[in-house]
Amino acid sequence: MYAQTVFPTEAHDGTRIARLSLSHFRNYRDVRLELNGPSVVLTGANGSGKTNLLEAISLLVPGRGLRRAPLAEMQHHAREGHWAVAVELDTPHGPLRIGTGRDPEAAEGDRRVIHIDGRNAKSQQTLGDHVAMAWITPDMDRVLAEGPSARRKLLDRLVYSFDPAHAGRVQRYEKALRERLRLLREGIADTMWLAALEDEMAQTGVAVAAARRHMLRQLQSAIAATEGVFPKADLALRGMAEEFLETQAALLVEDRLRAALARTRGDDAQNGTCAIGPHRSDLLVTHRAKQCPADLCSTGEQKALLIAIMLAYVRILAEARNMKPLFLLDDIAAHLDSARRAALFEELRALGVQAWLTGTDAAQFHPLLPHAQHFTVDQGRIV
Repeated sequence: MYAQTVFPTEAHDGTRIARLSLSHFRNYRDVRLELNGPSVVLTGANGSGKTNLLEAISLLVPGRGLRRAPLAEMQHHAREGHWAVAVELDTPHGPLRIGTGRDPEAAEGDRRVIHIDGRNAKSQQTLGDHVAMAWITPDMDRVLAEGPSARRKLLDRLVYSFDPAHAGRVQRYEKALRERLRLLREGIADTMWLAALEDEMAQTGVAVAAARRHMLRQLQSAIAATEGVFPKADLALRGMAEEFLETQAALLVEDRLRAALARTRGDDAQNGTCAIGPHRSDLLVTHRAKQCPADLCSTGEQKALLIAIMLAYVRILAEARNMKPLFLLDDIAAHLDSARRAALFEELRALGVQAWLTGTDAAQFHPLLPHAQHFTVDQGRIV
């Protein structure tokens, strides 16, 4: 289906989607959207397909999208042929075309292809050179109250947009971690092999920890410089490598981590896990005004803290990469009072990013609608 809204074009220096096409994606058979507004509001009943649109857009950056779903799960259940997503971006450097979808030549259909201006991209990491993105989803509402793993993954995802190589370092570290645990569980006493794996874990692990610390410092500075209705958050990292890096050079920290891994082989073999390393680190978030850990705050306060963190992230991302990101906000009005909704909309306008917002009630977006395109989503149709 084709939908177009005439909207006064505003000058901008960021990256915006000018045209979006979906084919066989989730509950969309064939959709084309022409976009010329600074932001986009999608409203409709639950289950109508609003989040599906955001998920399709989230595939324009490296990774598995905001749902982290298998590629086969994105396929329209009643349509043959592989799903595809295509966009034309309006960037400060001119138009840019990006397309991605399930690889029709892959035996299992579990691989996706990426085309940038008609040329095949060698890897997903290439996307990070052209598009920056941030998102807030309902699944993230409780991330500050969940375990360290969820908060650690959130922080790593923030680092990816600043440093696309961070994803490769995390993958190499986790691969070496899994292989070391396999050897220890199976009782394979190959000290040279174990030492090589621990060397890889030490080098990549310290690089991962350093990137996280750098990201956290930037976030904290941006939060401190911001005034508004959203609460300020104090951020800290708890972990062996991160704490050592506060006072020691990276090479010394690598030596300490390498030695600790060798020393704990017996315990790790017995427990079936690795007790130390960046995979155990935690992001600590505190509500500054209340001096209260985020996991003890109310649901509304946790969401306000998360929004404050993500707004700071979008600001520093735009400055550091000279690339204003796309900002996806799914069901964002939930748990926000009218004052905070209005403040959020005003902040989005001030940031100058193309924001995509979804909700069930158009009235919640009333302050933003004069400055955004508004589409109604109804079971895979956009009007």
